[in-house]
Parts: sequence; structure tokens; C-alpha cells
Amino acid sequence: MSLGIANSKPKQQNVAEAVERARDAYNRGVTRPLKWRLQQLKNLLRMYEENQNAMIEALRKDLRRSKMESVMLEVAYLINDLRSIIHNLEDWAKPEKPEKGFVNMLDDVVIYHDPYGVTLVIGAWNYPLQLLLLPMSGAIAGGNAVIVKPSELATACAAFVAETIPKYLDNDAIIVVEGGPQETTELLKQKFDYIFFTGGTSIGKIVYEAAVKNLTPVTLELGGKSPVYIDNTADIMITTKRVLWGKFINAGQTCIAPDYILCTKETQDKFVAAAKKVLQEWYGPEPQKSPDFARIINSRHFSRLQALVDASKDKIAIGGSYDANDKFVELTVLTNVVGSDKIMQDEIFGPILPIVPVENAYEAIKFINEREKPLVLYVFSKSDKVLSQIVDNTSSGGMCVNDTMMHLAVESLPFGGVGASGLGAYHGKKTFETFTHKKSCLVKNFSPIGEKLASGRYPPYTDGNLKMLNLLLRKRFGPSLKFLPYLLCFAVGAGLSYGIFAWQKALSEDS
Repeated sequence: MSLGIANSKPKQQNVAEAVERARDAYNRGVTRPLKWRLQQLKNLLRMYEENQNAMIEALRKDLRRSKMESVMLEVAYLINDLRSIIHNLEDWAKPEKPEKGFVNMLDDVVIYHDPYGVTLVIGAWNYPLQLLLLPMSGAIAGGNAVIVKPSELATACAAFVAETIPKYLDNDAIIVVEGGPQETTELLKQKFDYIFFTGGTSIGKIVYEAAVKNLTPVTLELGGKSPVYIDNTADIMITTKRVLWGKFINAGQTCIAPDYILCTKETQDKFVAAAKKVLQEWYGPEPQKSPDFARIINSRHFSRLQALVDASKDKIAIGGSYDANDKFVELTVLTNVVGSDKIMQDEIFGPILPIVPVENAYEAIKFINEREKPLVLYVFSKSDKVLSQIVDNTSSGGMCVNDTMMHLAVESLPFGGVGASGLGAYHGKKTFETFTHKKSCLVKNFSPIGEKLASGRYPPYTDGNLKMLNLLLRKRFGPSLKFLPYLLCFAVGAGLSYGIFAWQKALSEDS
């Protein structure tokens, strides 16, 4: 069992051999001890801290991401999440003691956190480090062996992961598999005990279909068209800044980026006027020269976004330019968009923001509910009534009110989709729970009292026995029975103490 830094060179193997080696490590019990898990996580934290510049550079090469965005959205995010896991893991891993009913008053009722076994984590290209390494750390914390598959589209980050992880982590239990669709297809032919996938809905369906063949549980972190509703009570300048920041960070290549806006035409005009000022302030008169604006990941995605801009030329209020050689798409705002427009058919995943005019919150709710359930729903309003209307009458993976994306920074909020936007959730303690099975256990003893109380279950069956069992099994919703065994022990102790005191008093009177 390796607790320190692993061999510096990764072992070469094919996909099946990698999975078999991970399974062998798990079956040998390598990954289960809490000591091993904590050491691996501490090694991973050291990897982050010692390679921050290399991570920032890899993100720059893949996405021309600014240092600010790389640190804020990936490097620091990973470090802080991992510090929290290390700090809390011992408490999270402790068996739970849930409440028990009257019939189990003398028994122990326990929930253990069992690792699933060999897990597969498939990352995404838009946040190629965070979306791979954060779930990987949760799998390790849960006591699993892990196969990690970085996205081949983010080549520099994939190379960083493949070269660096083997220097810090156990090479037999935590294995990086590089490659493209062929390797991913081969991975999905293998039997895993849990699969965690982040990516698009179309590939998510393929992953799900492969998992079903082995009844493998999955988490699917997908995406979709996350709407923003802005009513006329919102502070328009603050709203504009927060919506634009969430939309244009990482050049719009974020699964929870605001996909489109729903608002009145009056609010639309105010938003566009404010947006022109904000974008000028942020990126200057020539956004392409700004060091703070990322690039599209590759030519294929650039062409897709170019086609969306070209199809919407008559609705461009801001921006609209692009440069294929630089994979640059200008921050573009579209107005007076309707649901049938091309831009509204699929998730945009780029720096294009359409505005769909609606009359009120009722129309916005109707528009949202006519489409697939979004990953996030954003609402900007000072009205509690409007907020309640939208909360009560829509379904989404999560919500954020009067801001965008910042709900991800709240560790206690599970993050995940619903319906077409995903399955399962993670972040904070939920990441640990995602990679562990809650194993329920009832522990009975051989107490003659307990055996006598439960003896009515044995044949020969009688009406008296049935009456006794019904009495024991009846649901009671009064005060909690959690402390009843202690109360009984106290009562017995008090009775014995009183008896001894009375006996001693009697002896003294006789003498």
C-alpha cells in the first residue's frame, strides 16, 4: 500500500488493463483505509499548490484564459474545495446513527458509507481541470479506485493531468487514461461501479446507455439553456453587470452561463443601453485585444457559433464580429428574439446573449416550462411575489436570485441538473456522498428482554402474539425515543441506588 508519492512515470497500458489494475488495487483493500485516502488527498493538494503556474499556463494554451479567471474558476476553487474535504473527511466518513422506533429501542441502527469500488470520471473541455479533478477528489475521499479521462479537446490540460498525477498519487488506484472518442468508447465497454460524466446532453445519453448495461449508477452533469428573468423592479445596472459577467466569462463556454434573457421590451432597452457602457468599461473599444477575454476551444465550435451569429444578423444590438484565425467571437447581444429562432434551439455555449421579450412573469414561466428543464434558472427582481411565482411554478437543477454563477461558491448547496440538464449532484459534502453508498445496518444483541419482546413473531401464531407485535410495531409520533435507553438505564440505576440506600438505612436502624 502506497501512502506517499507514487512513481514519477505513469505505467503504459491499454484501457482494459488500466481498469483491471484499478480493480485489483480496490479488491486488495488499498483504497479503503482513511489514512490512505487522507494521504492521497494531501498529496493532491500539494500537487495543486506546487503546480499553480503550470495549471494557469495549460488553461491559457487551451482557452487563452486570463490568469484571473483561471485562478478564480479552477485553481483556487480546486484548492479550497480540497482543503474542505481534508478537514471534514473524518467526520463525513463516520457511521451515522439515525433515529429508531420503539421496536428497535434496544438495538443499534447504523448507516455506513461504503465506497462503490472502481469509478470512472470523464471530464469536460470548458473547465478541463476543475470538472475532472474535483469529482476525482470526491471519489478518492469515498475510498474508491479511480480512472480519470481528461477531455482530448483541451490538449494542454490533458497533458498536464497525465504527466503530473502519477508523480503525486498512487499509480495503481488512480489512473489517467488519455485519448479521444475511441478510448472513451473502450472505457464505456468496461464494467465500472460508478460513472461520473460532465459534458453535453448527446454524449451524456451515450454514457447513460452504456451504464445501464451493467446497472452502473451514474452522475450526469450536463447543461441546457439556462434562462434569466429580469423584471422591472431590478436594479438594471447591477443586473446587467452580473448577467454579462456570468455570460461572457470563459467566452460563454460555461454550462451554467445565462443562455438567454426573458424581460419586457422596456427592460430590454434599458439592459442594452447599460450593457454597452459595461462592455466598453470592461473590454474597451476593441474586445479582441483585451487580455481578459478567452477564446473558443477549437475551429468546430467556432464555426457553430459563427453560424448562430450569421443567422441572427438582423437582431444584433451589440457586437456581432468574429475572427476565425483567432477563434474569437465578439460579445454579442441579440434583441427581439423569438422561440423559433435558430439561436433558441440548442444551448449556445458561447458569448452570444439573446433577449426574448415577454409581458410578465406569467409569460416567462410559460416560456420556460415549454422547454427542457434548465440546469440553472436566474431571477432578477426585488419582488418576493415574483420570486415565489417562479420558484413554485418551474423546475430546474438550481436557482440563483439577483446574481449569476455565484451559487457554485456555496459549498453547502448541492450542484446538479434535473431531466435533460443532468442526473445527480455534487460539491461540498455532496461530492463525498455521491461516491459512497449508504449501507444500512441493524445490529441486534442477545438480550433476553429483547428476545422476549420479539418472541411473538415465532410460530405457533396466535391472536395474542399478533396483538403484541402490532403494539410494538405501531408508529408513534410523540417525543423522540432516541434517549429512551439512557432514560431506562438511569431509572434502573436510580432504583438500585434507592434500594441500596433503603437497605443501609434498615441495617442502621436494626443496629
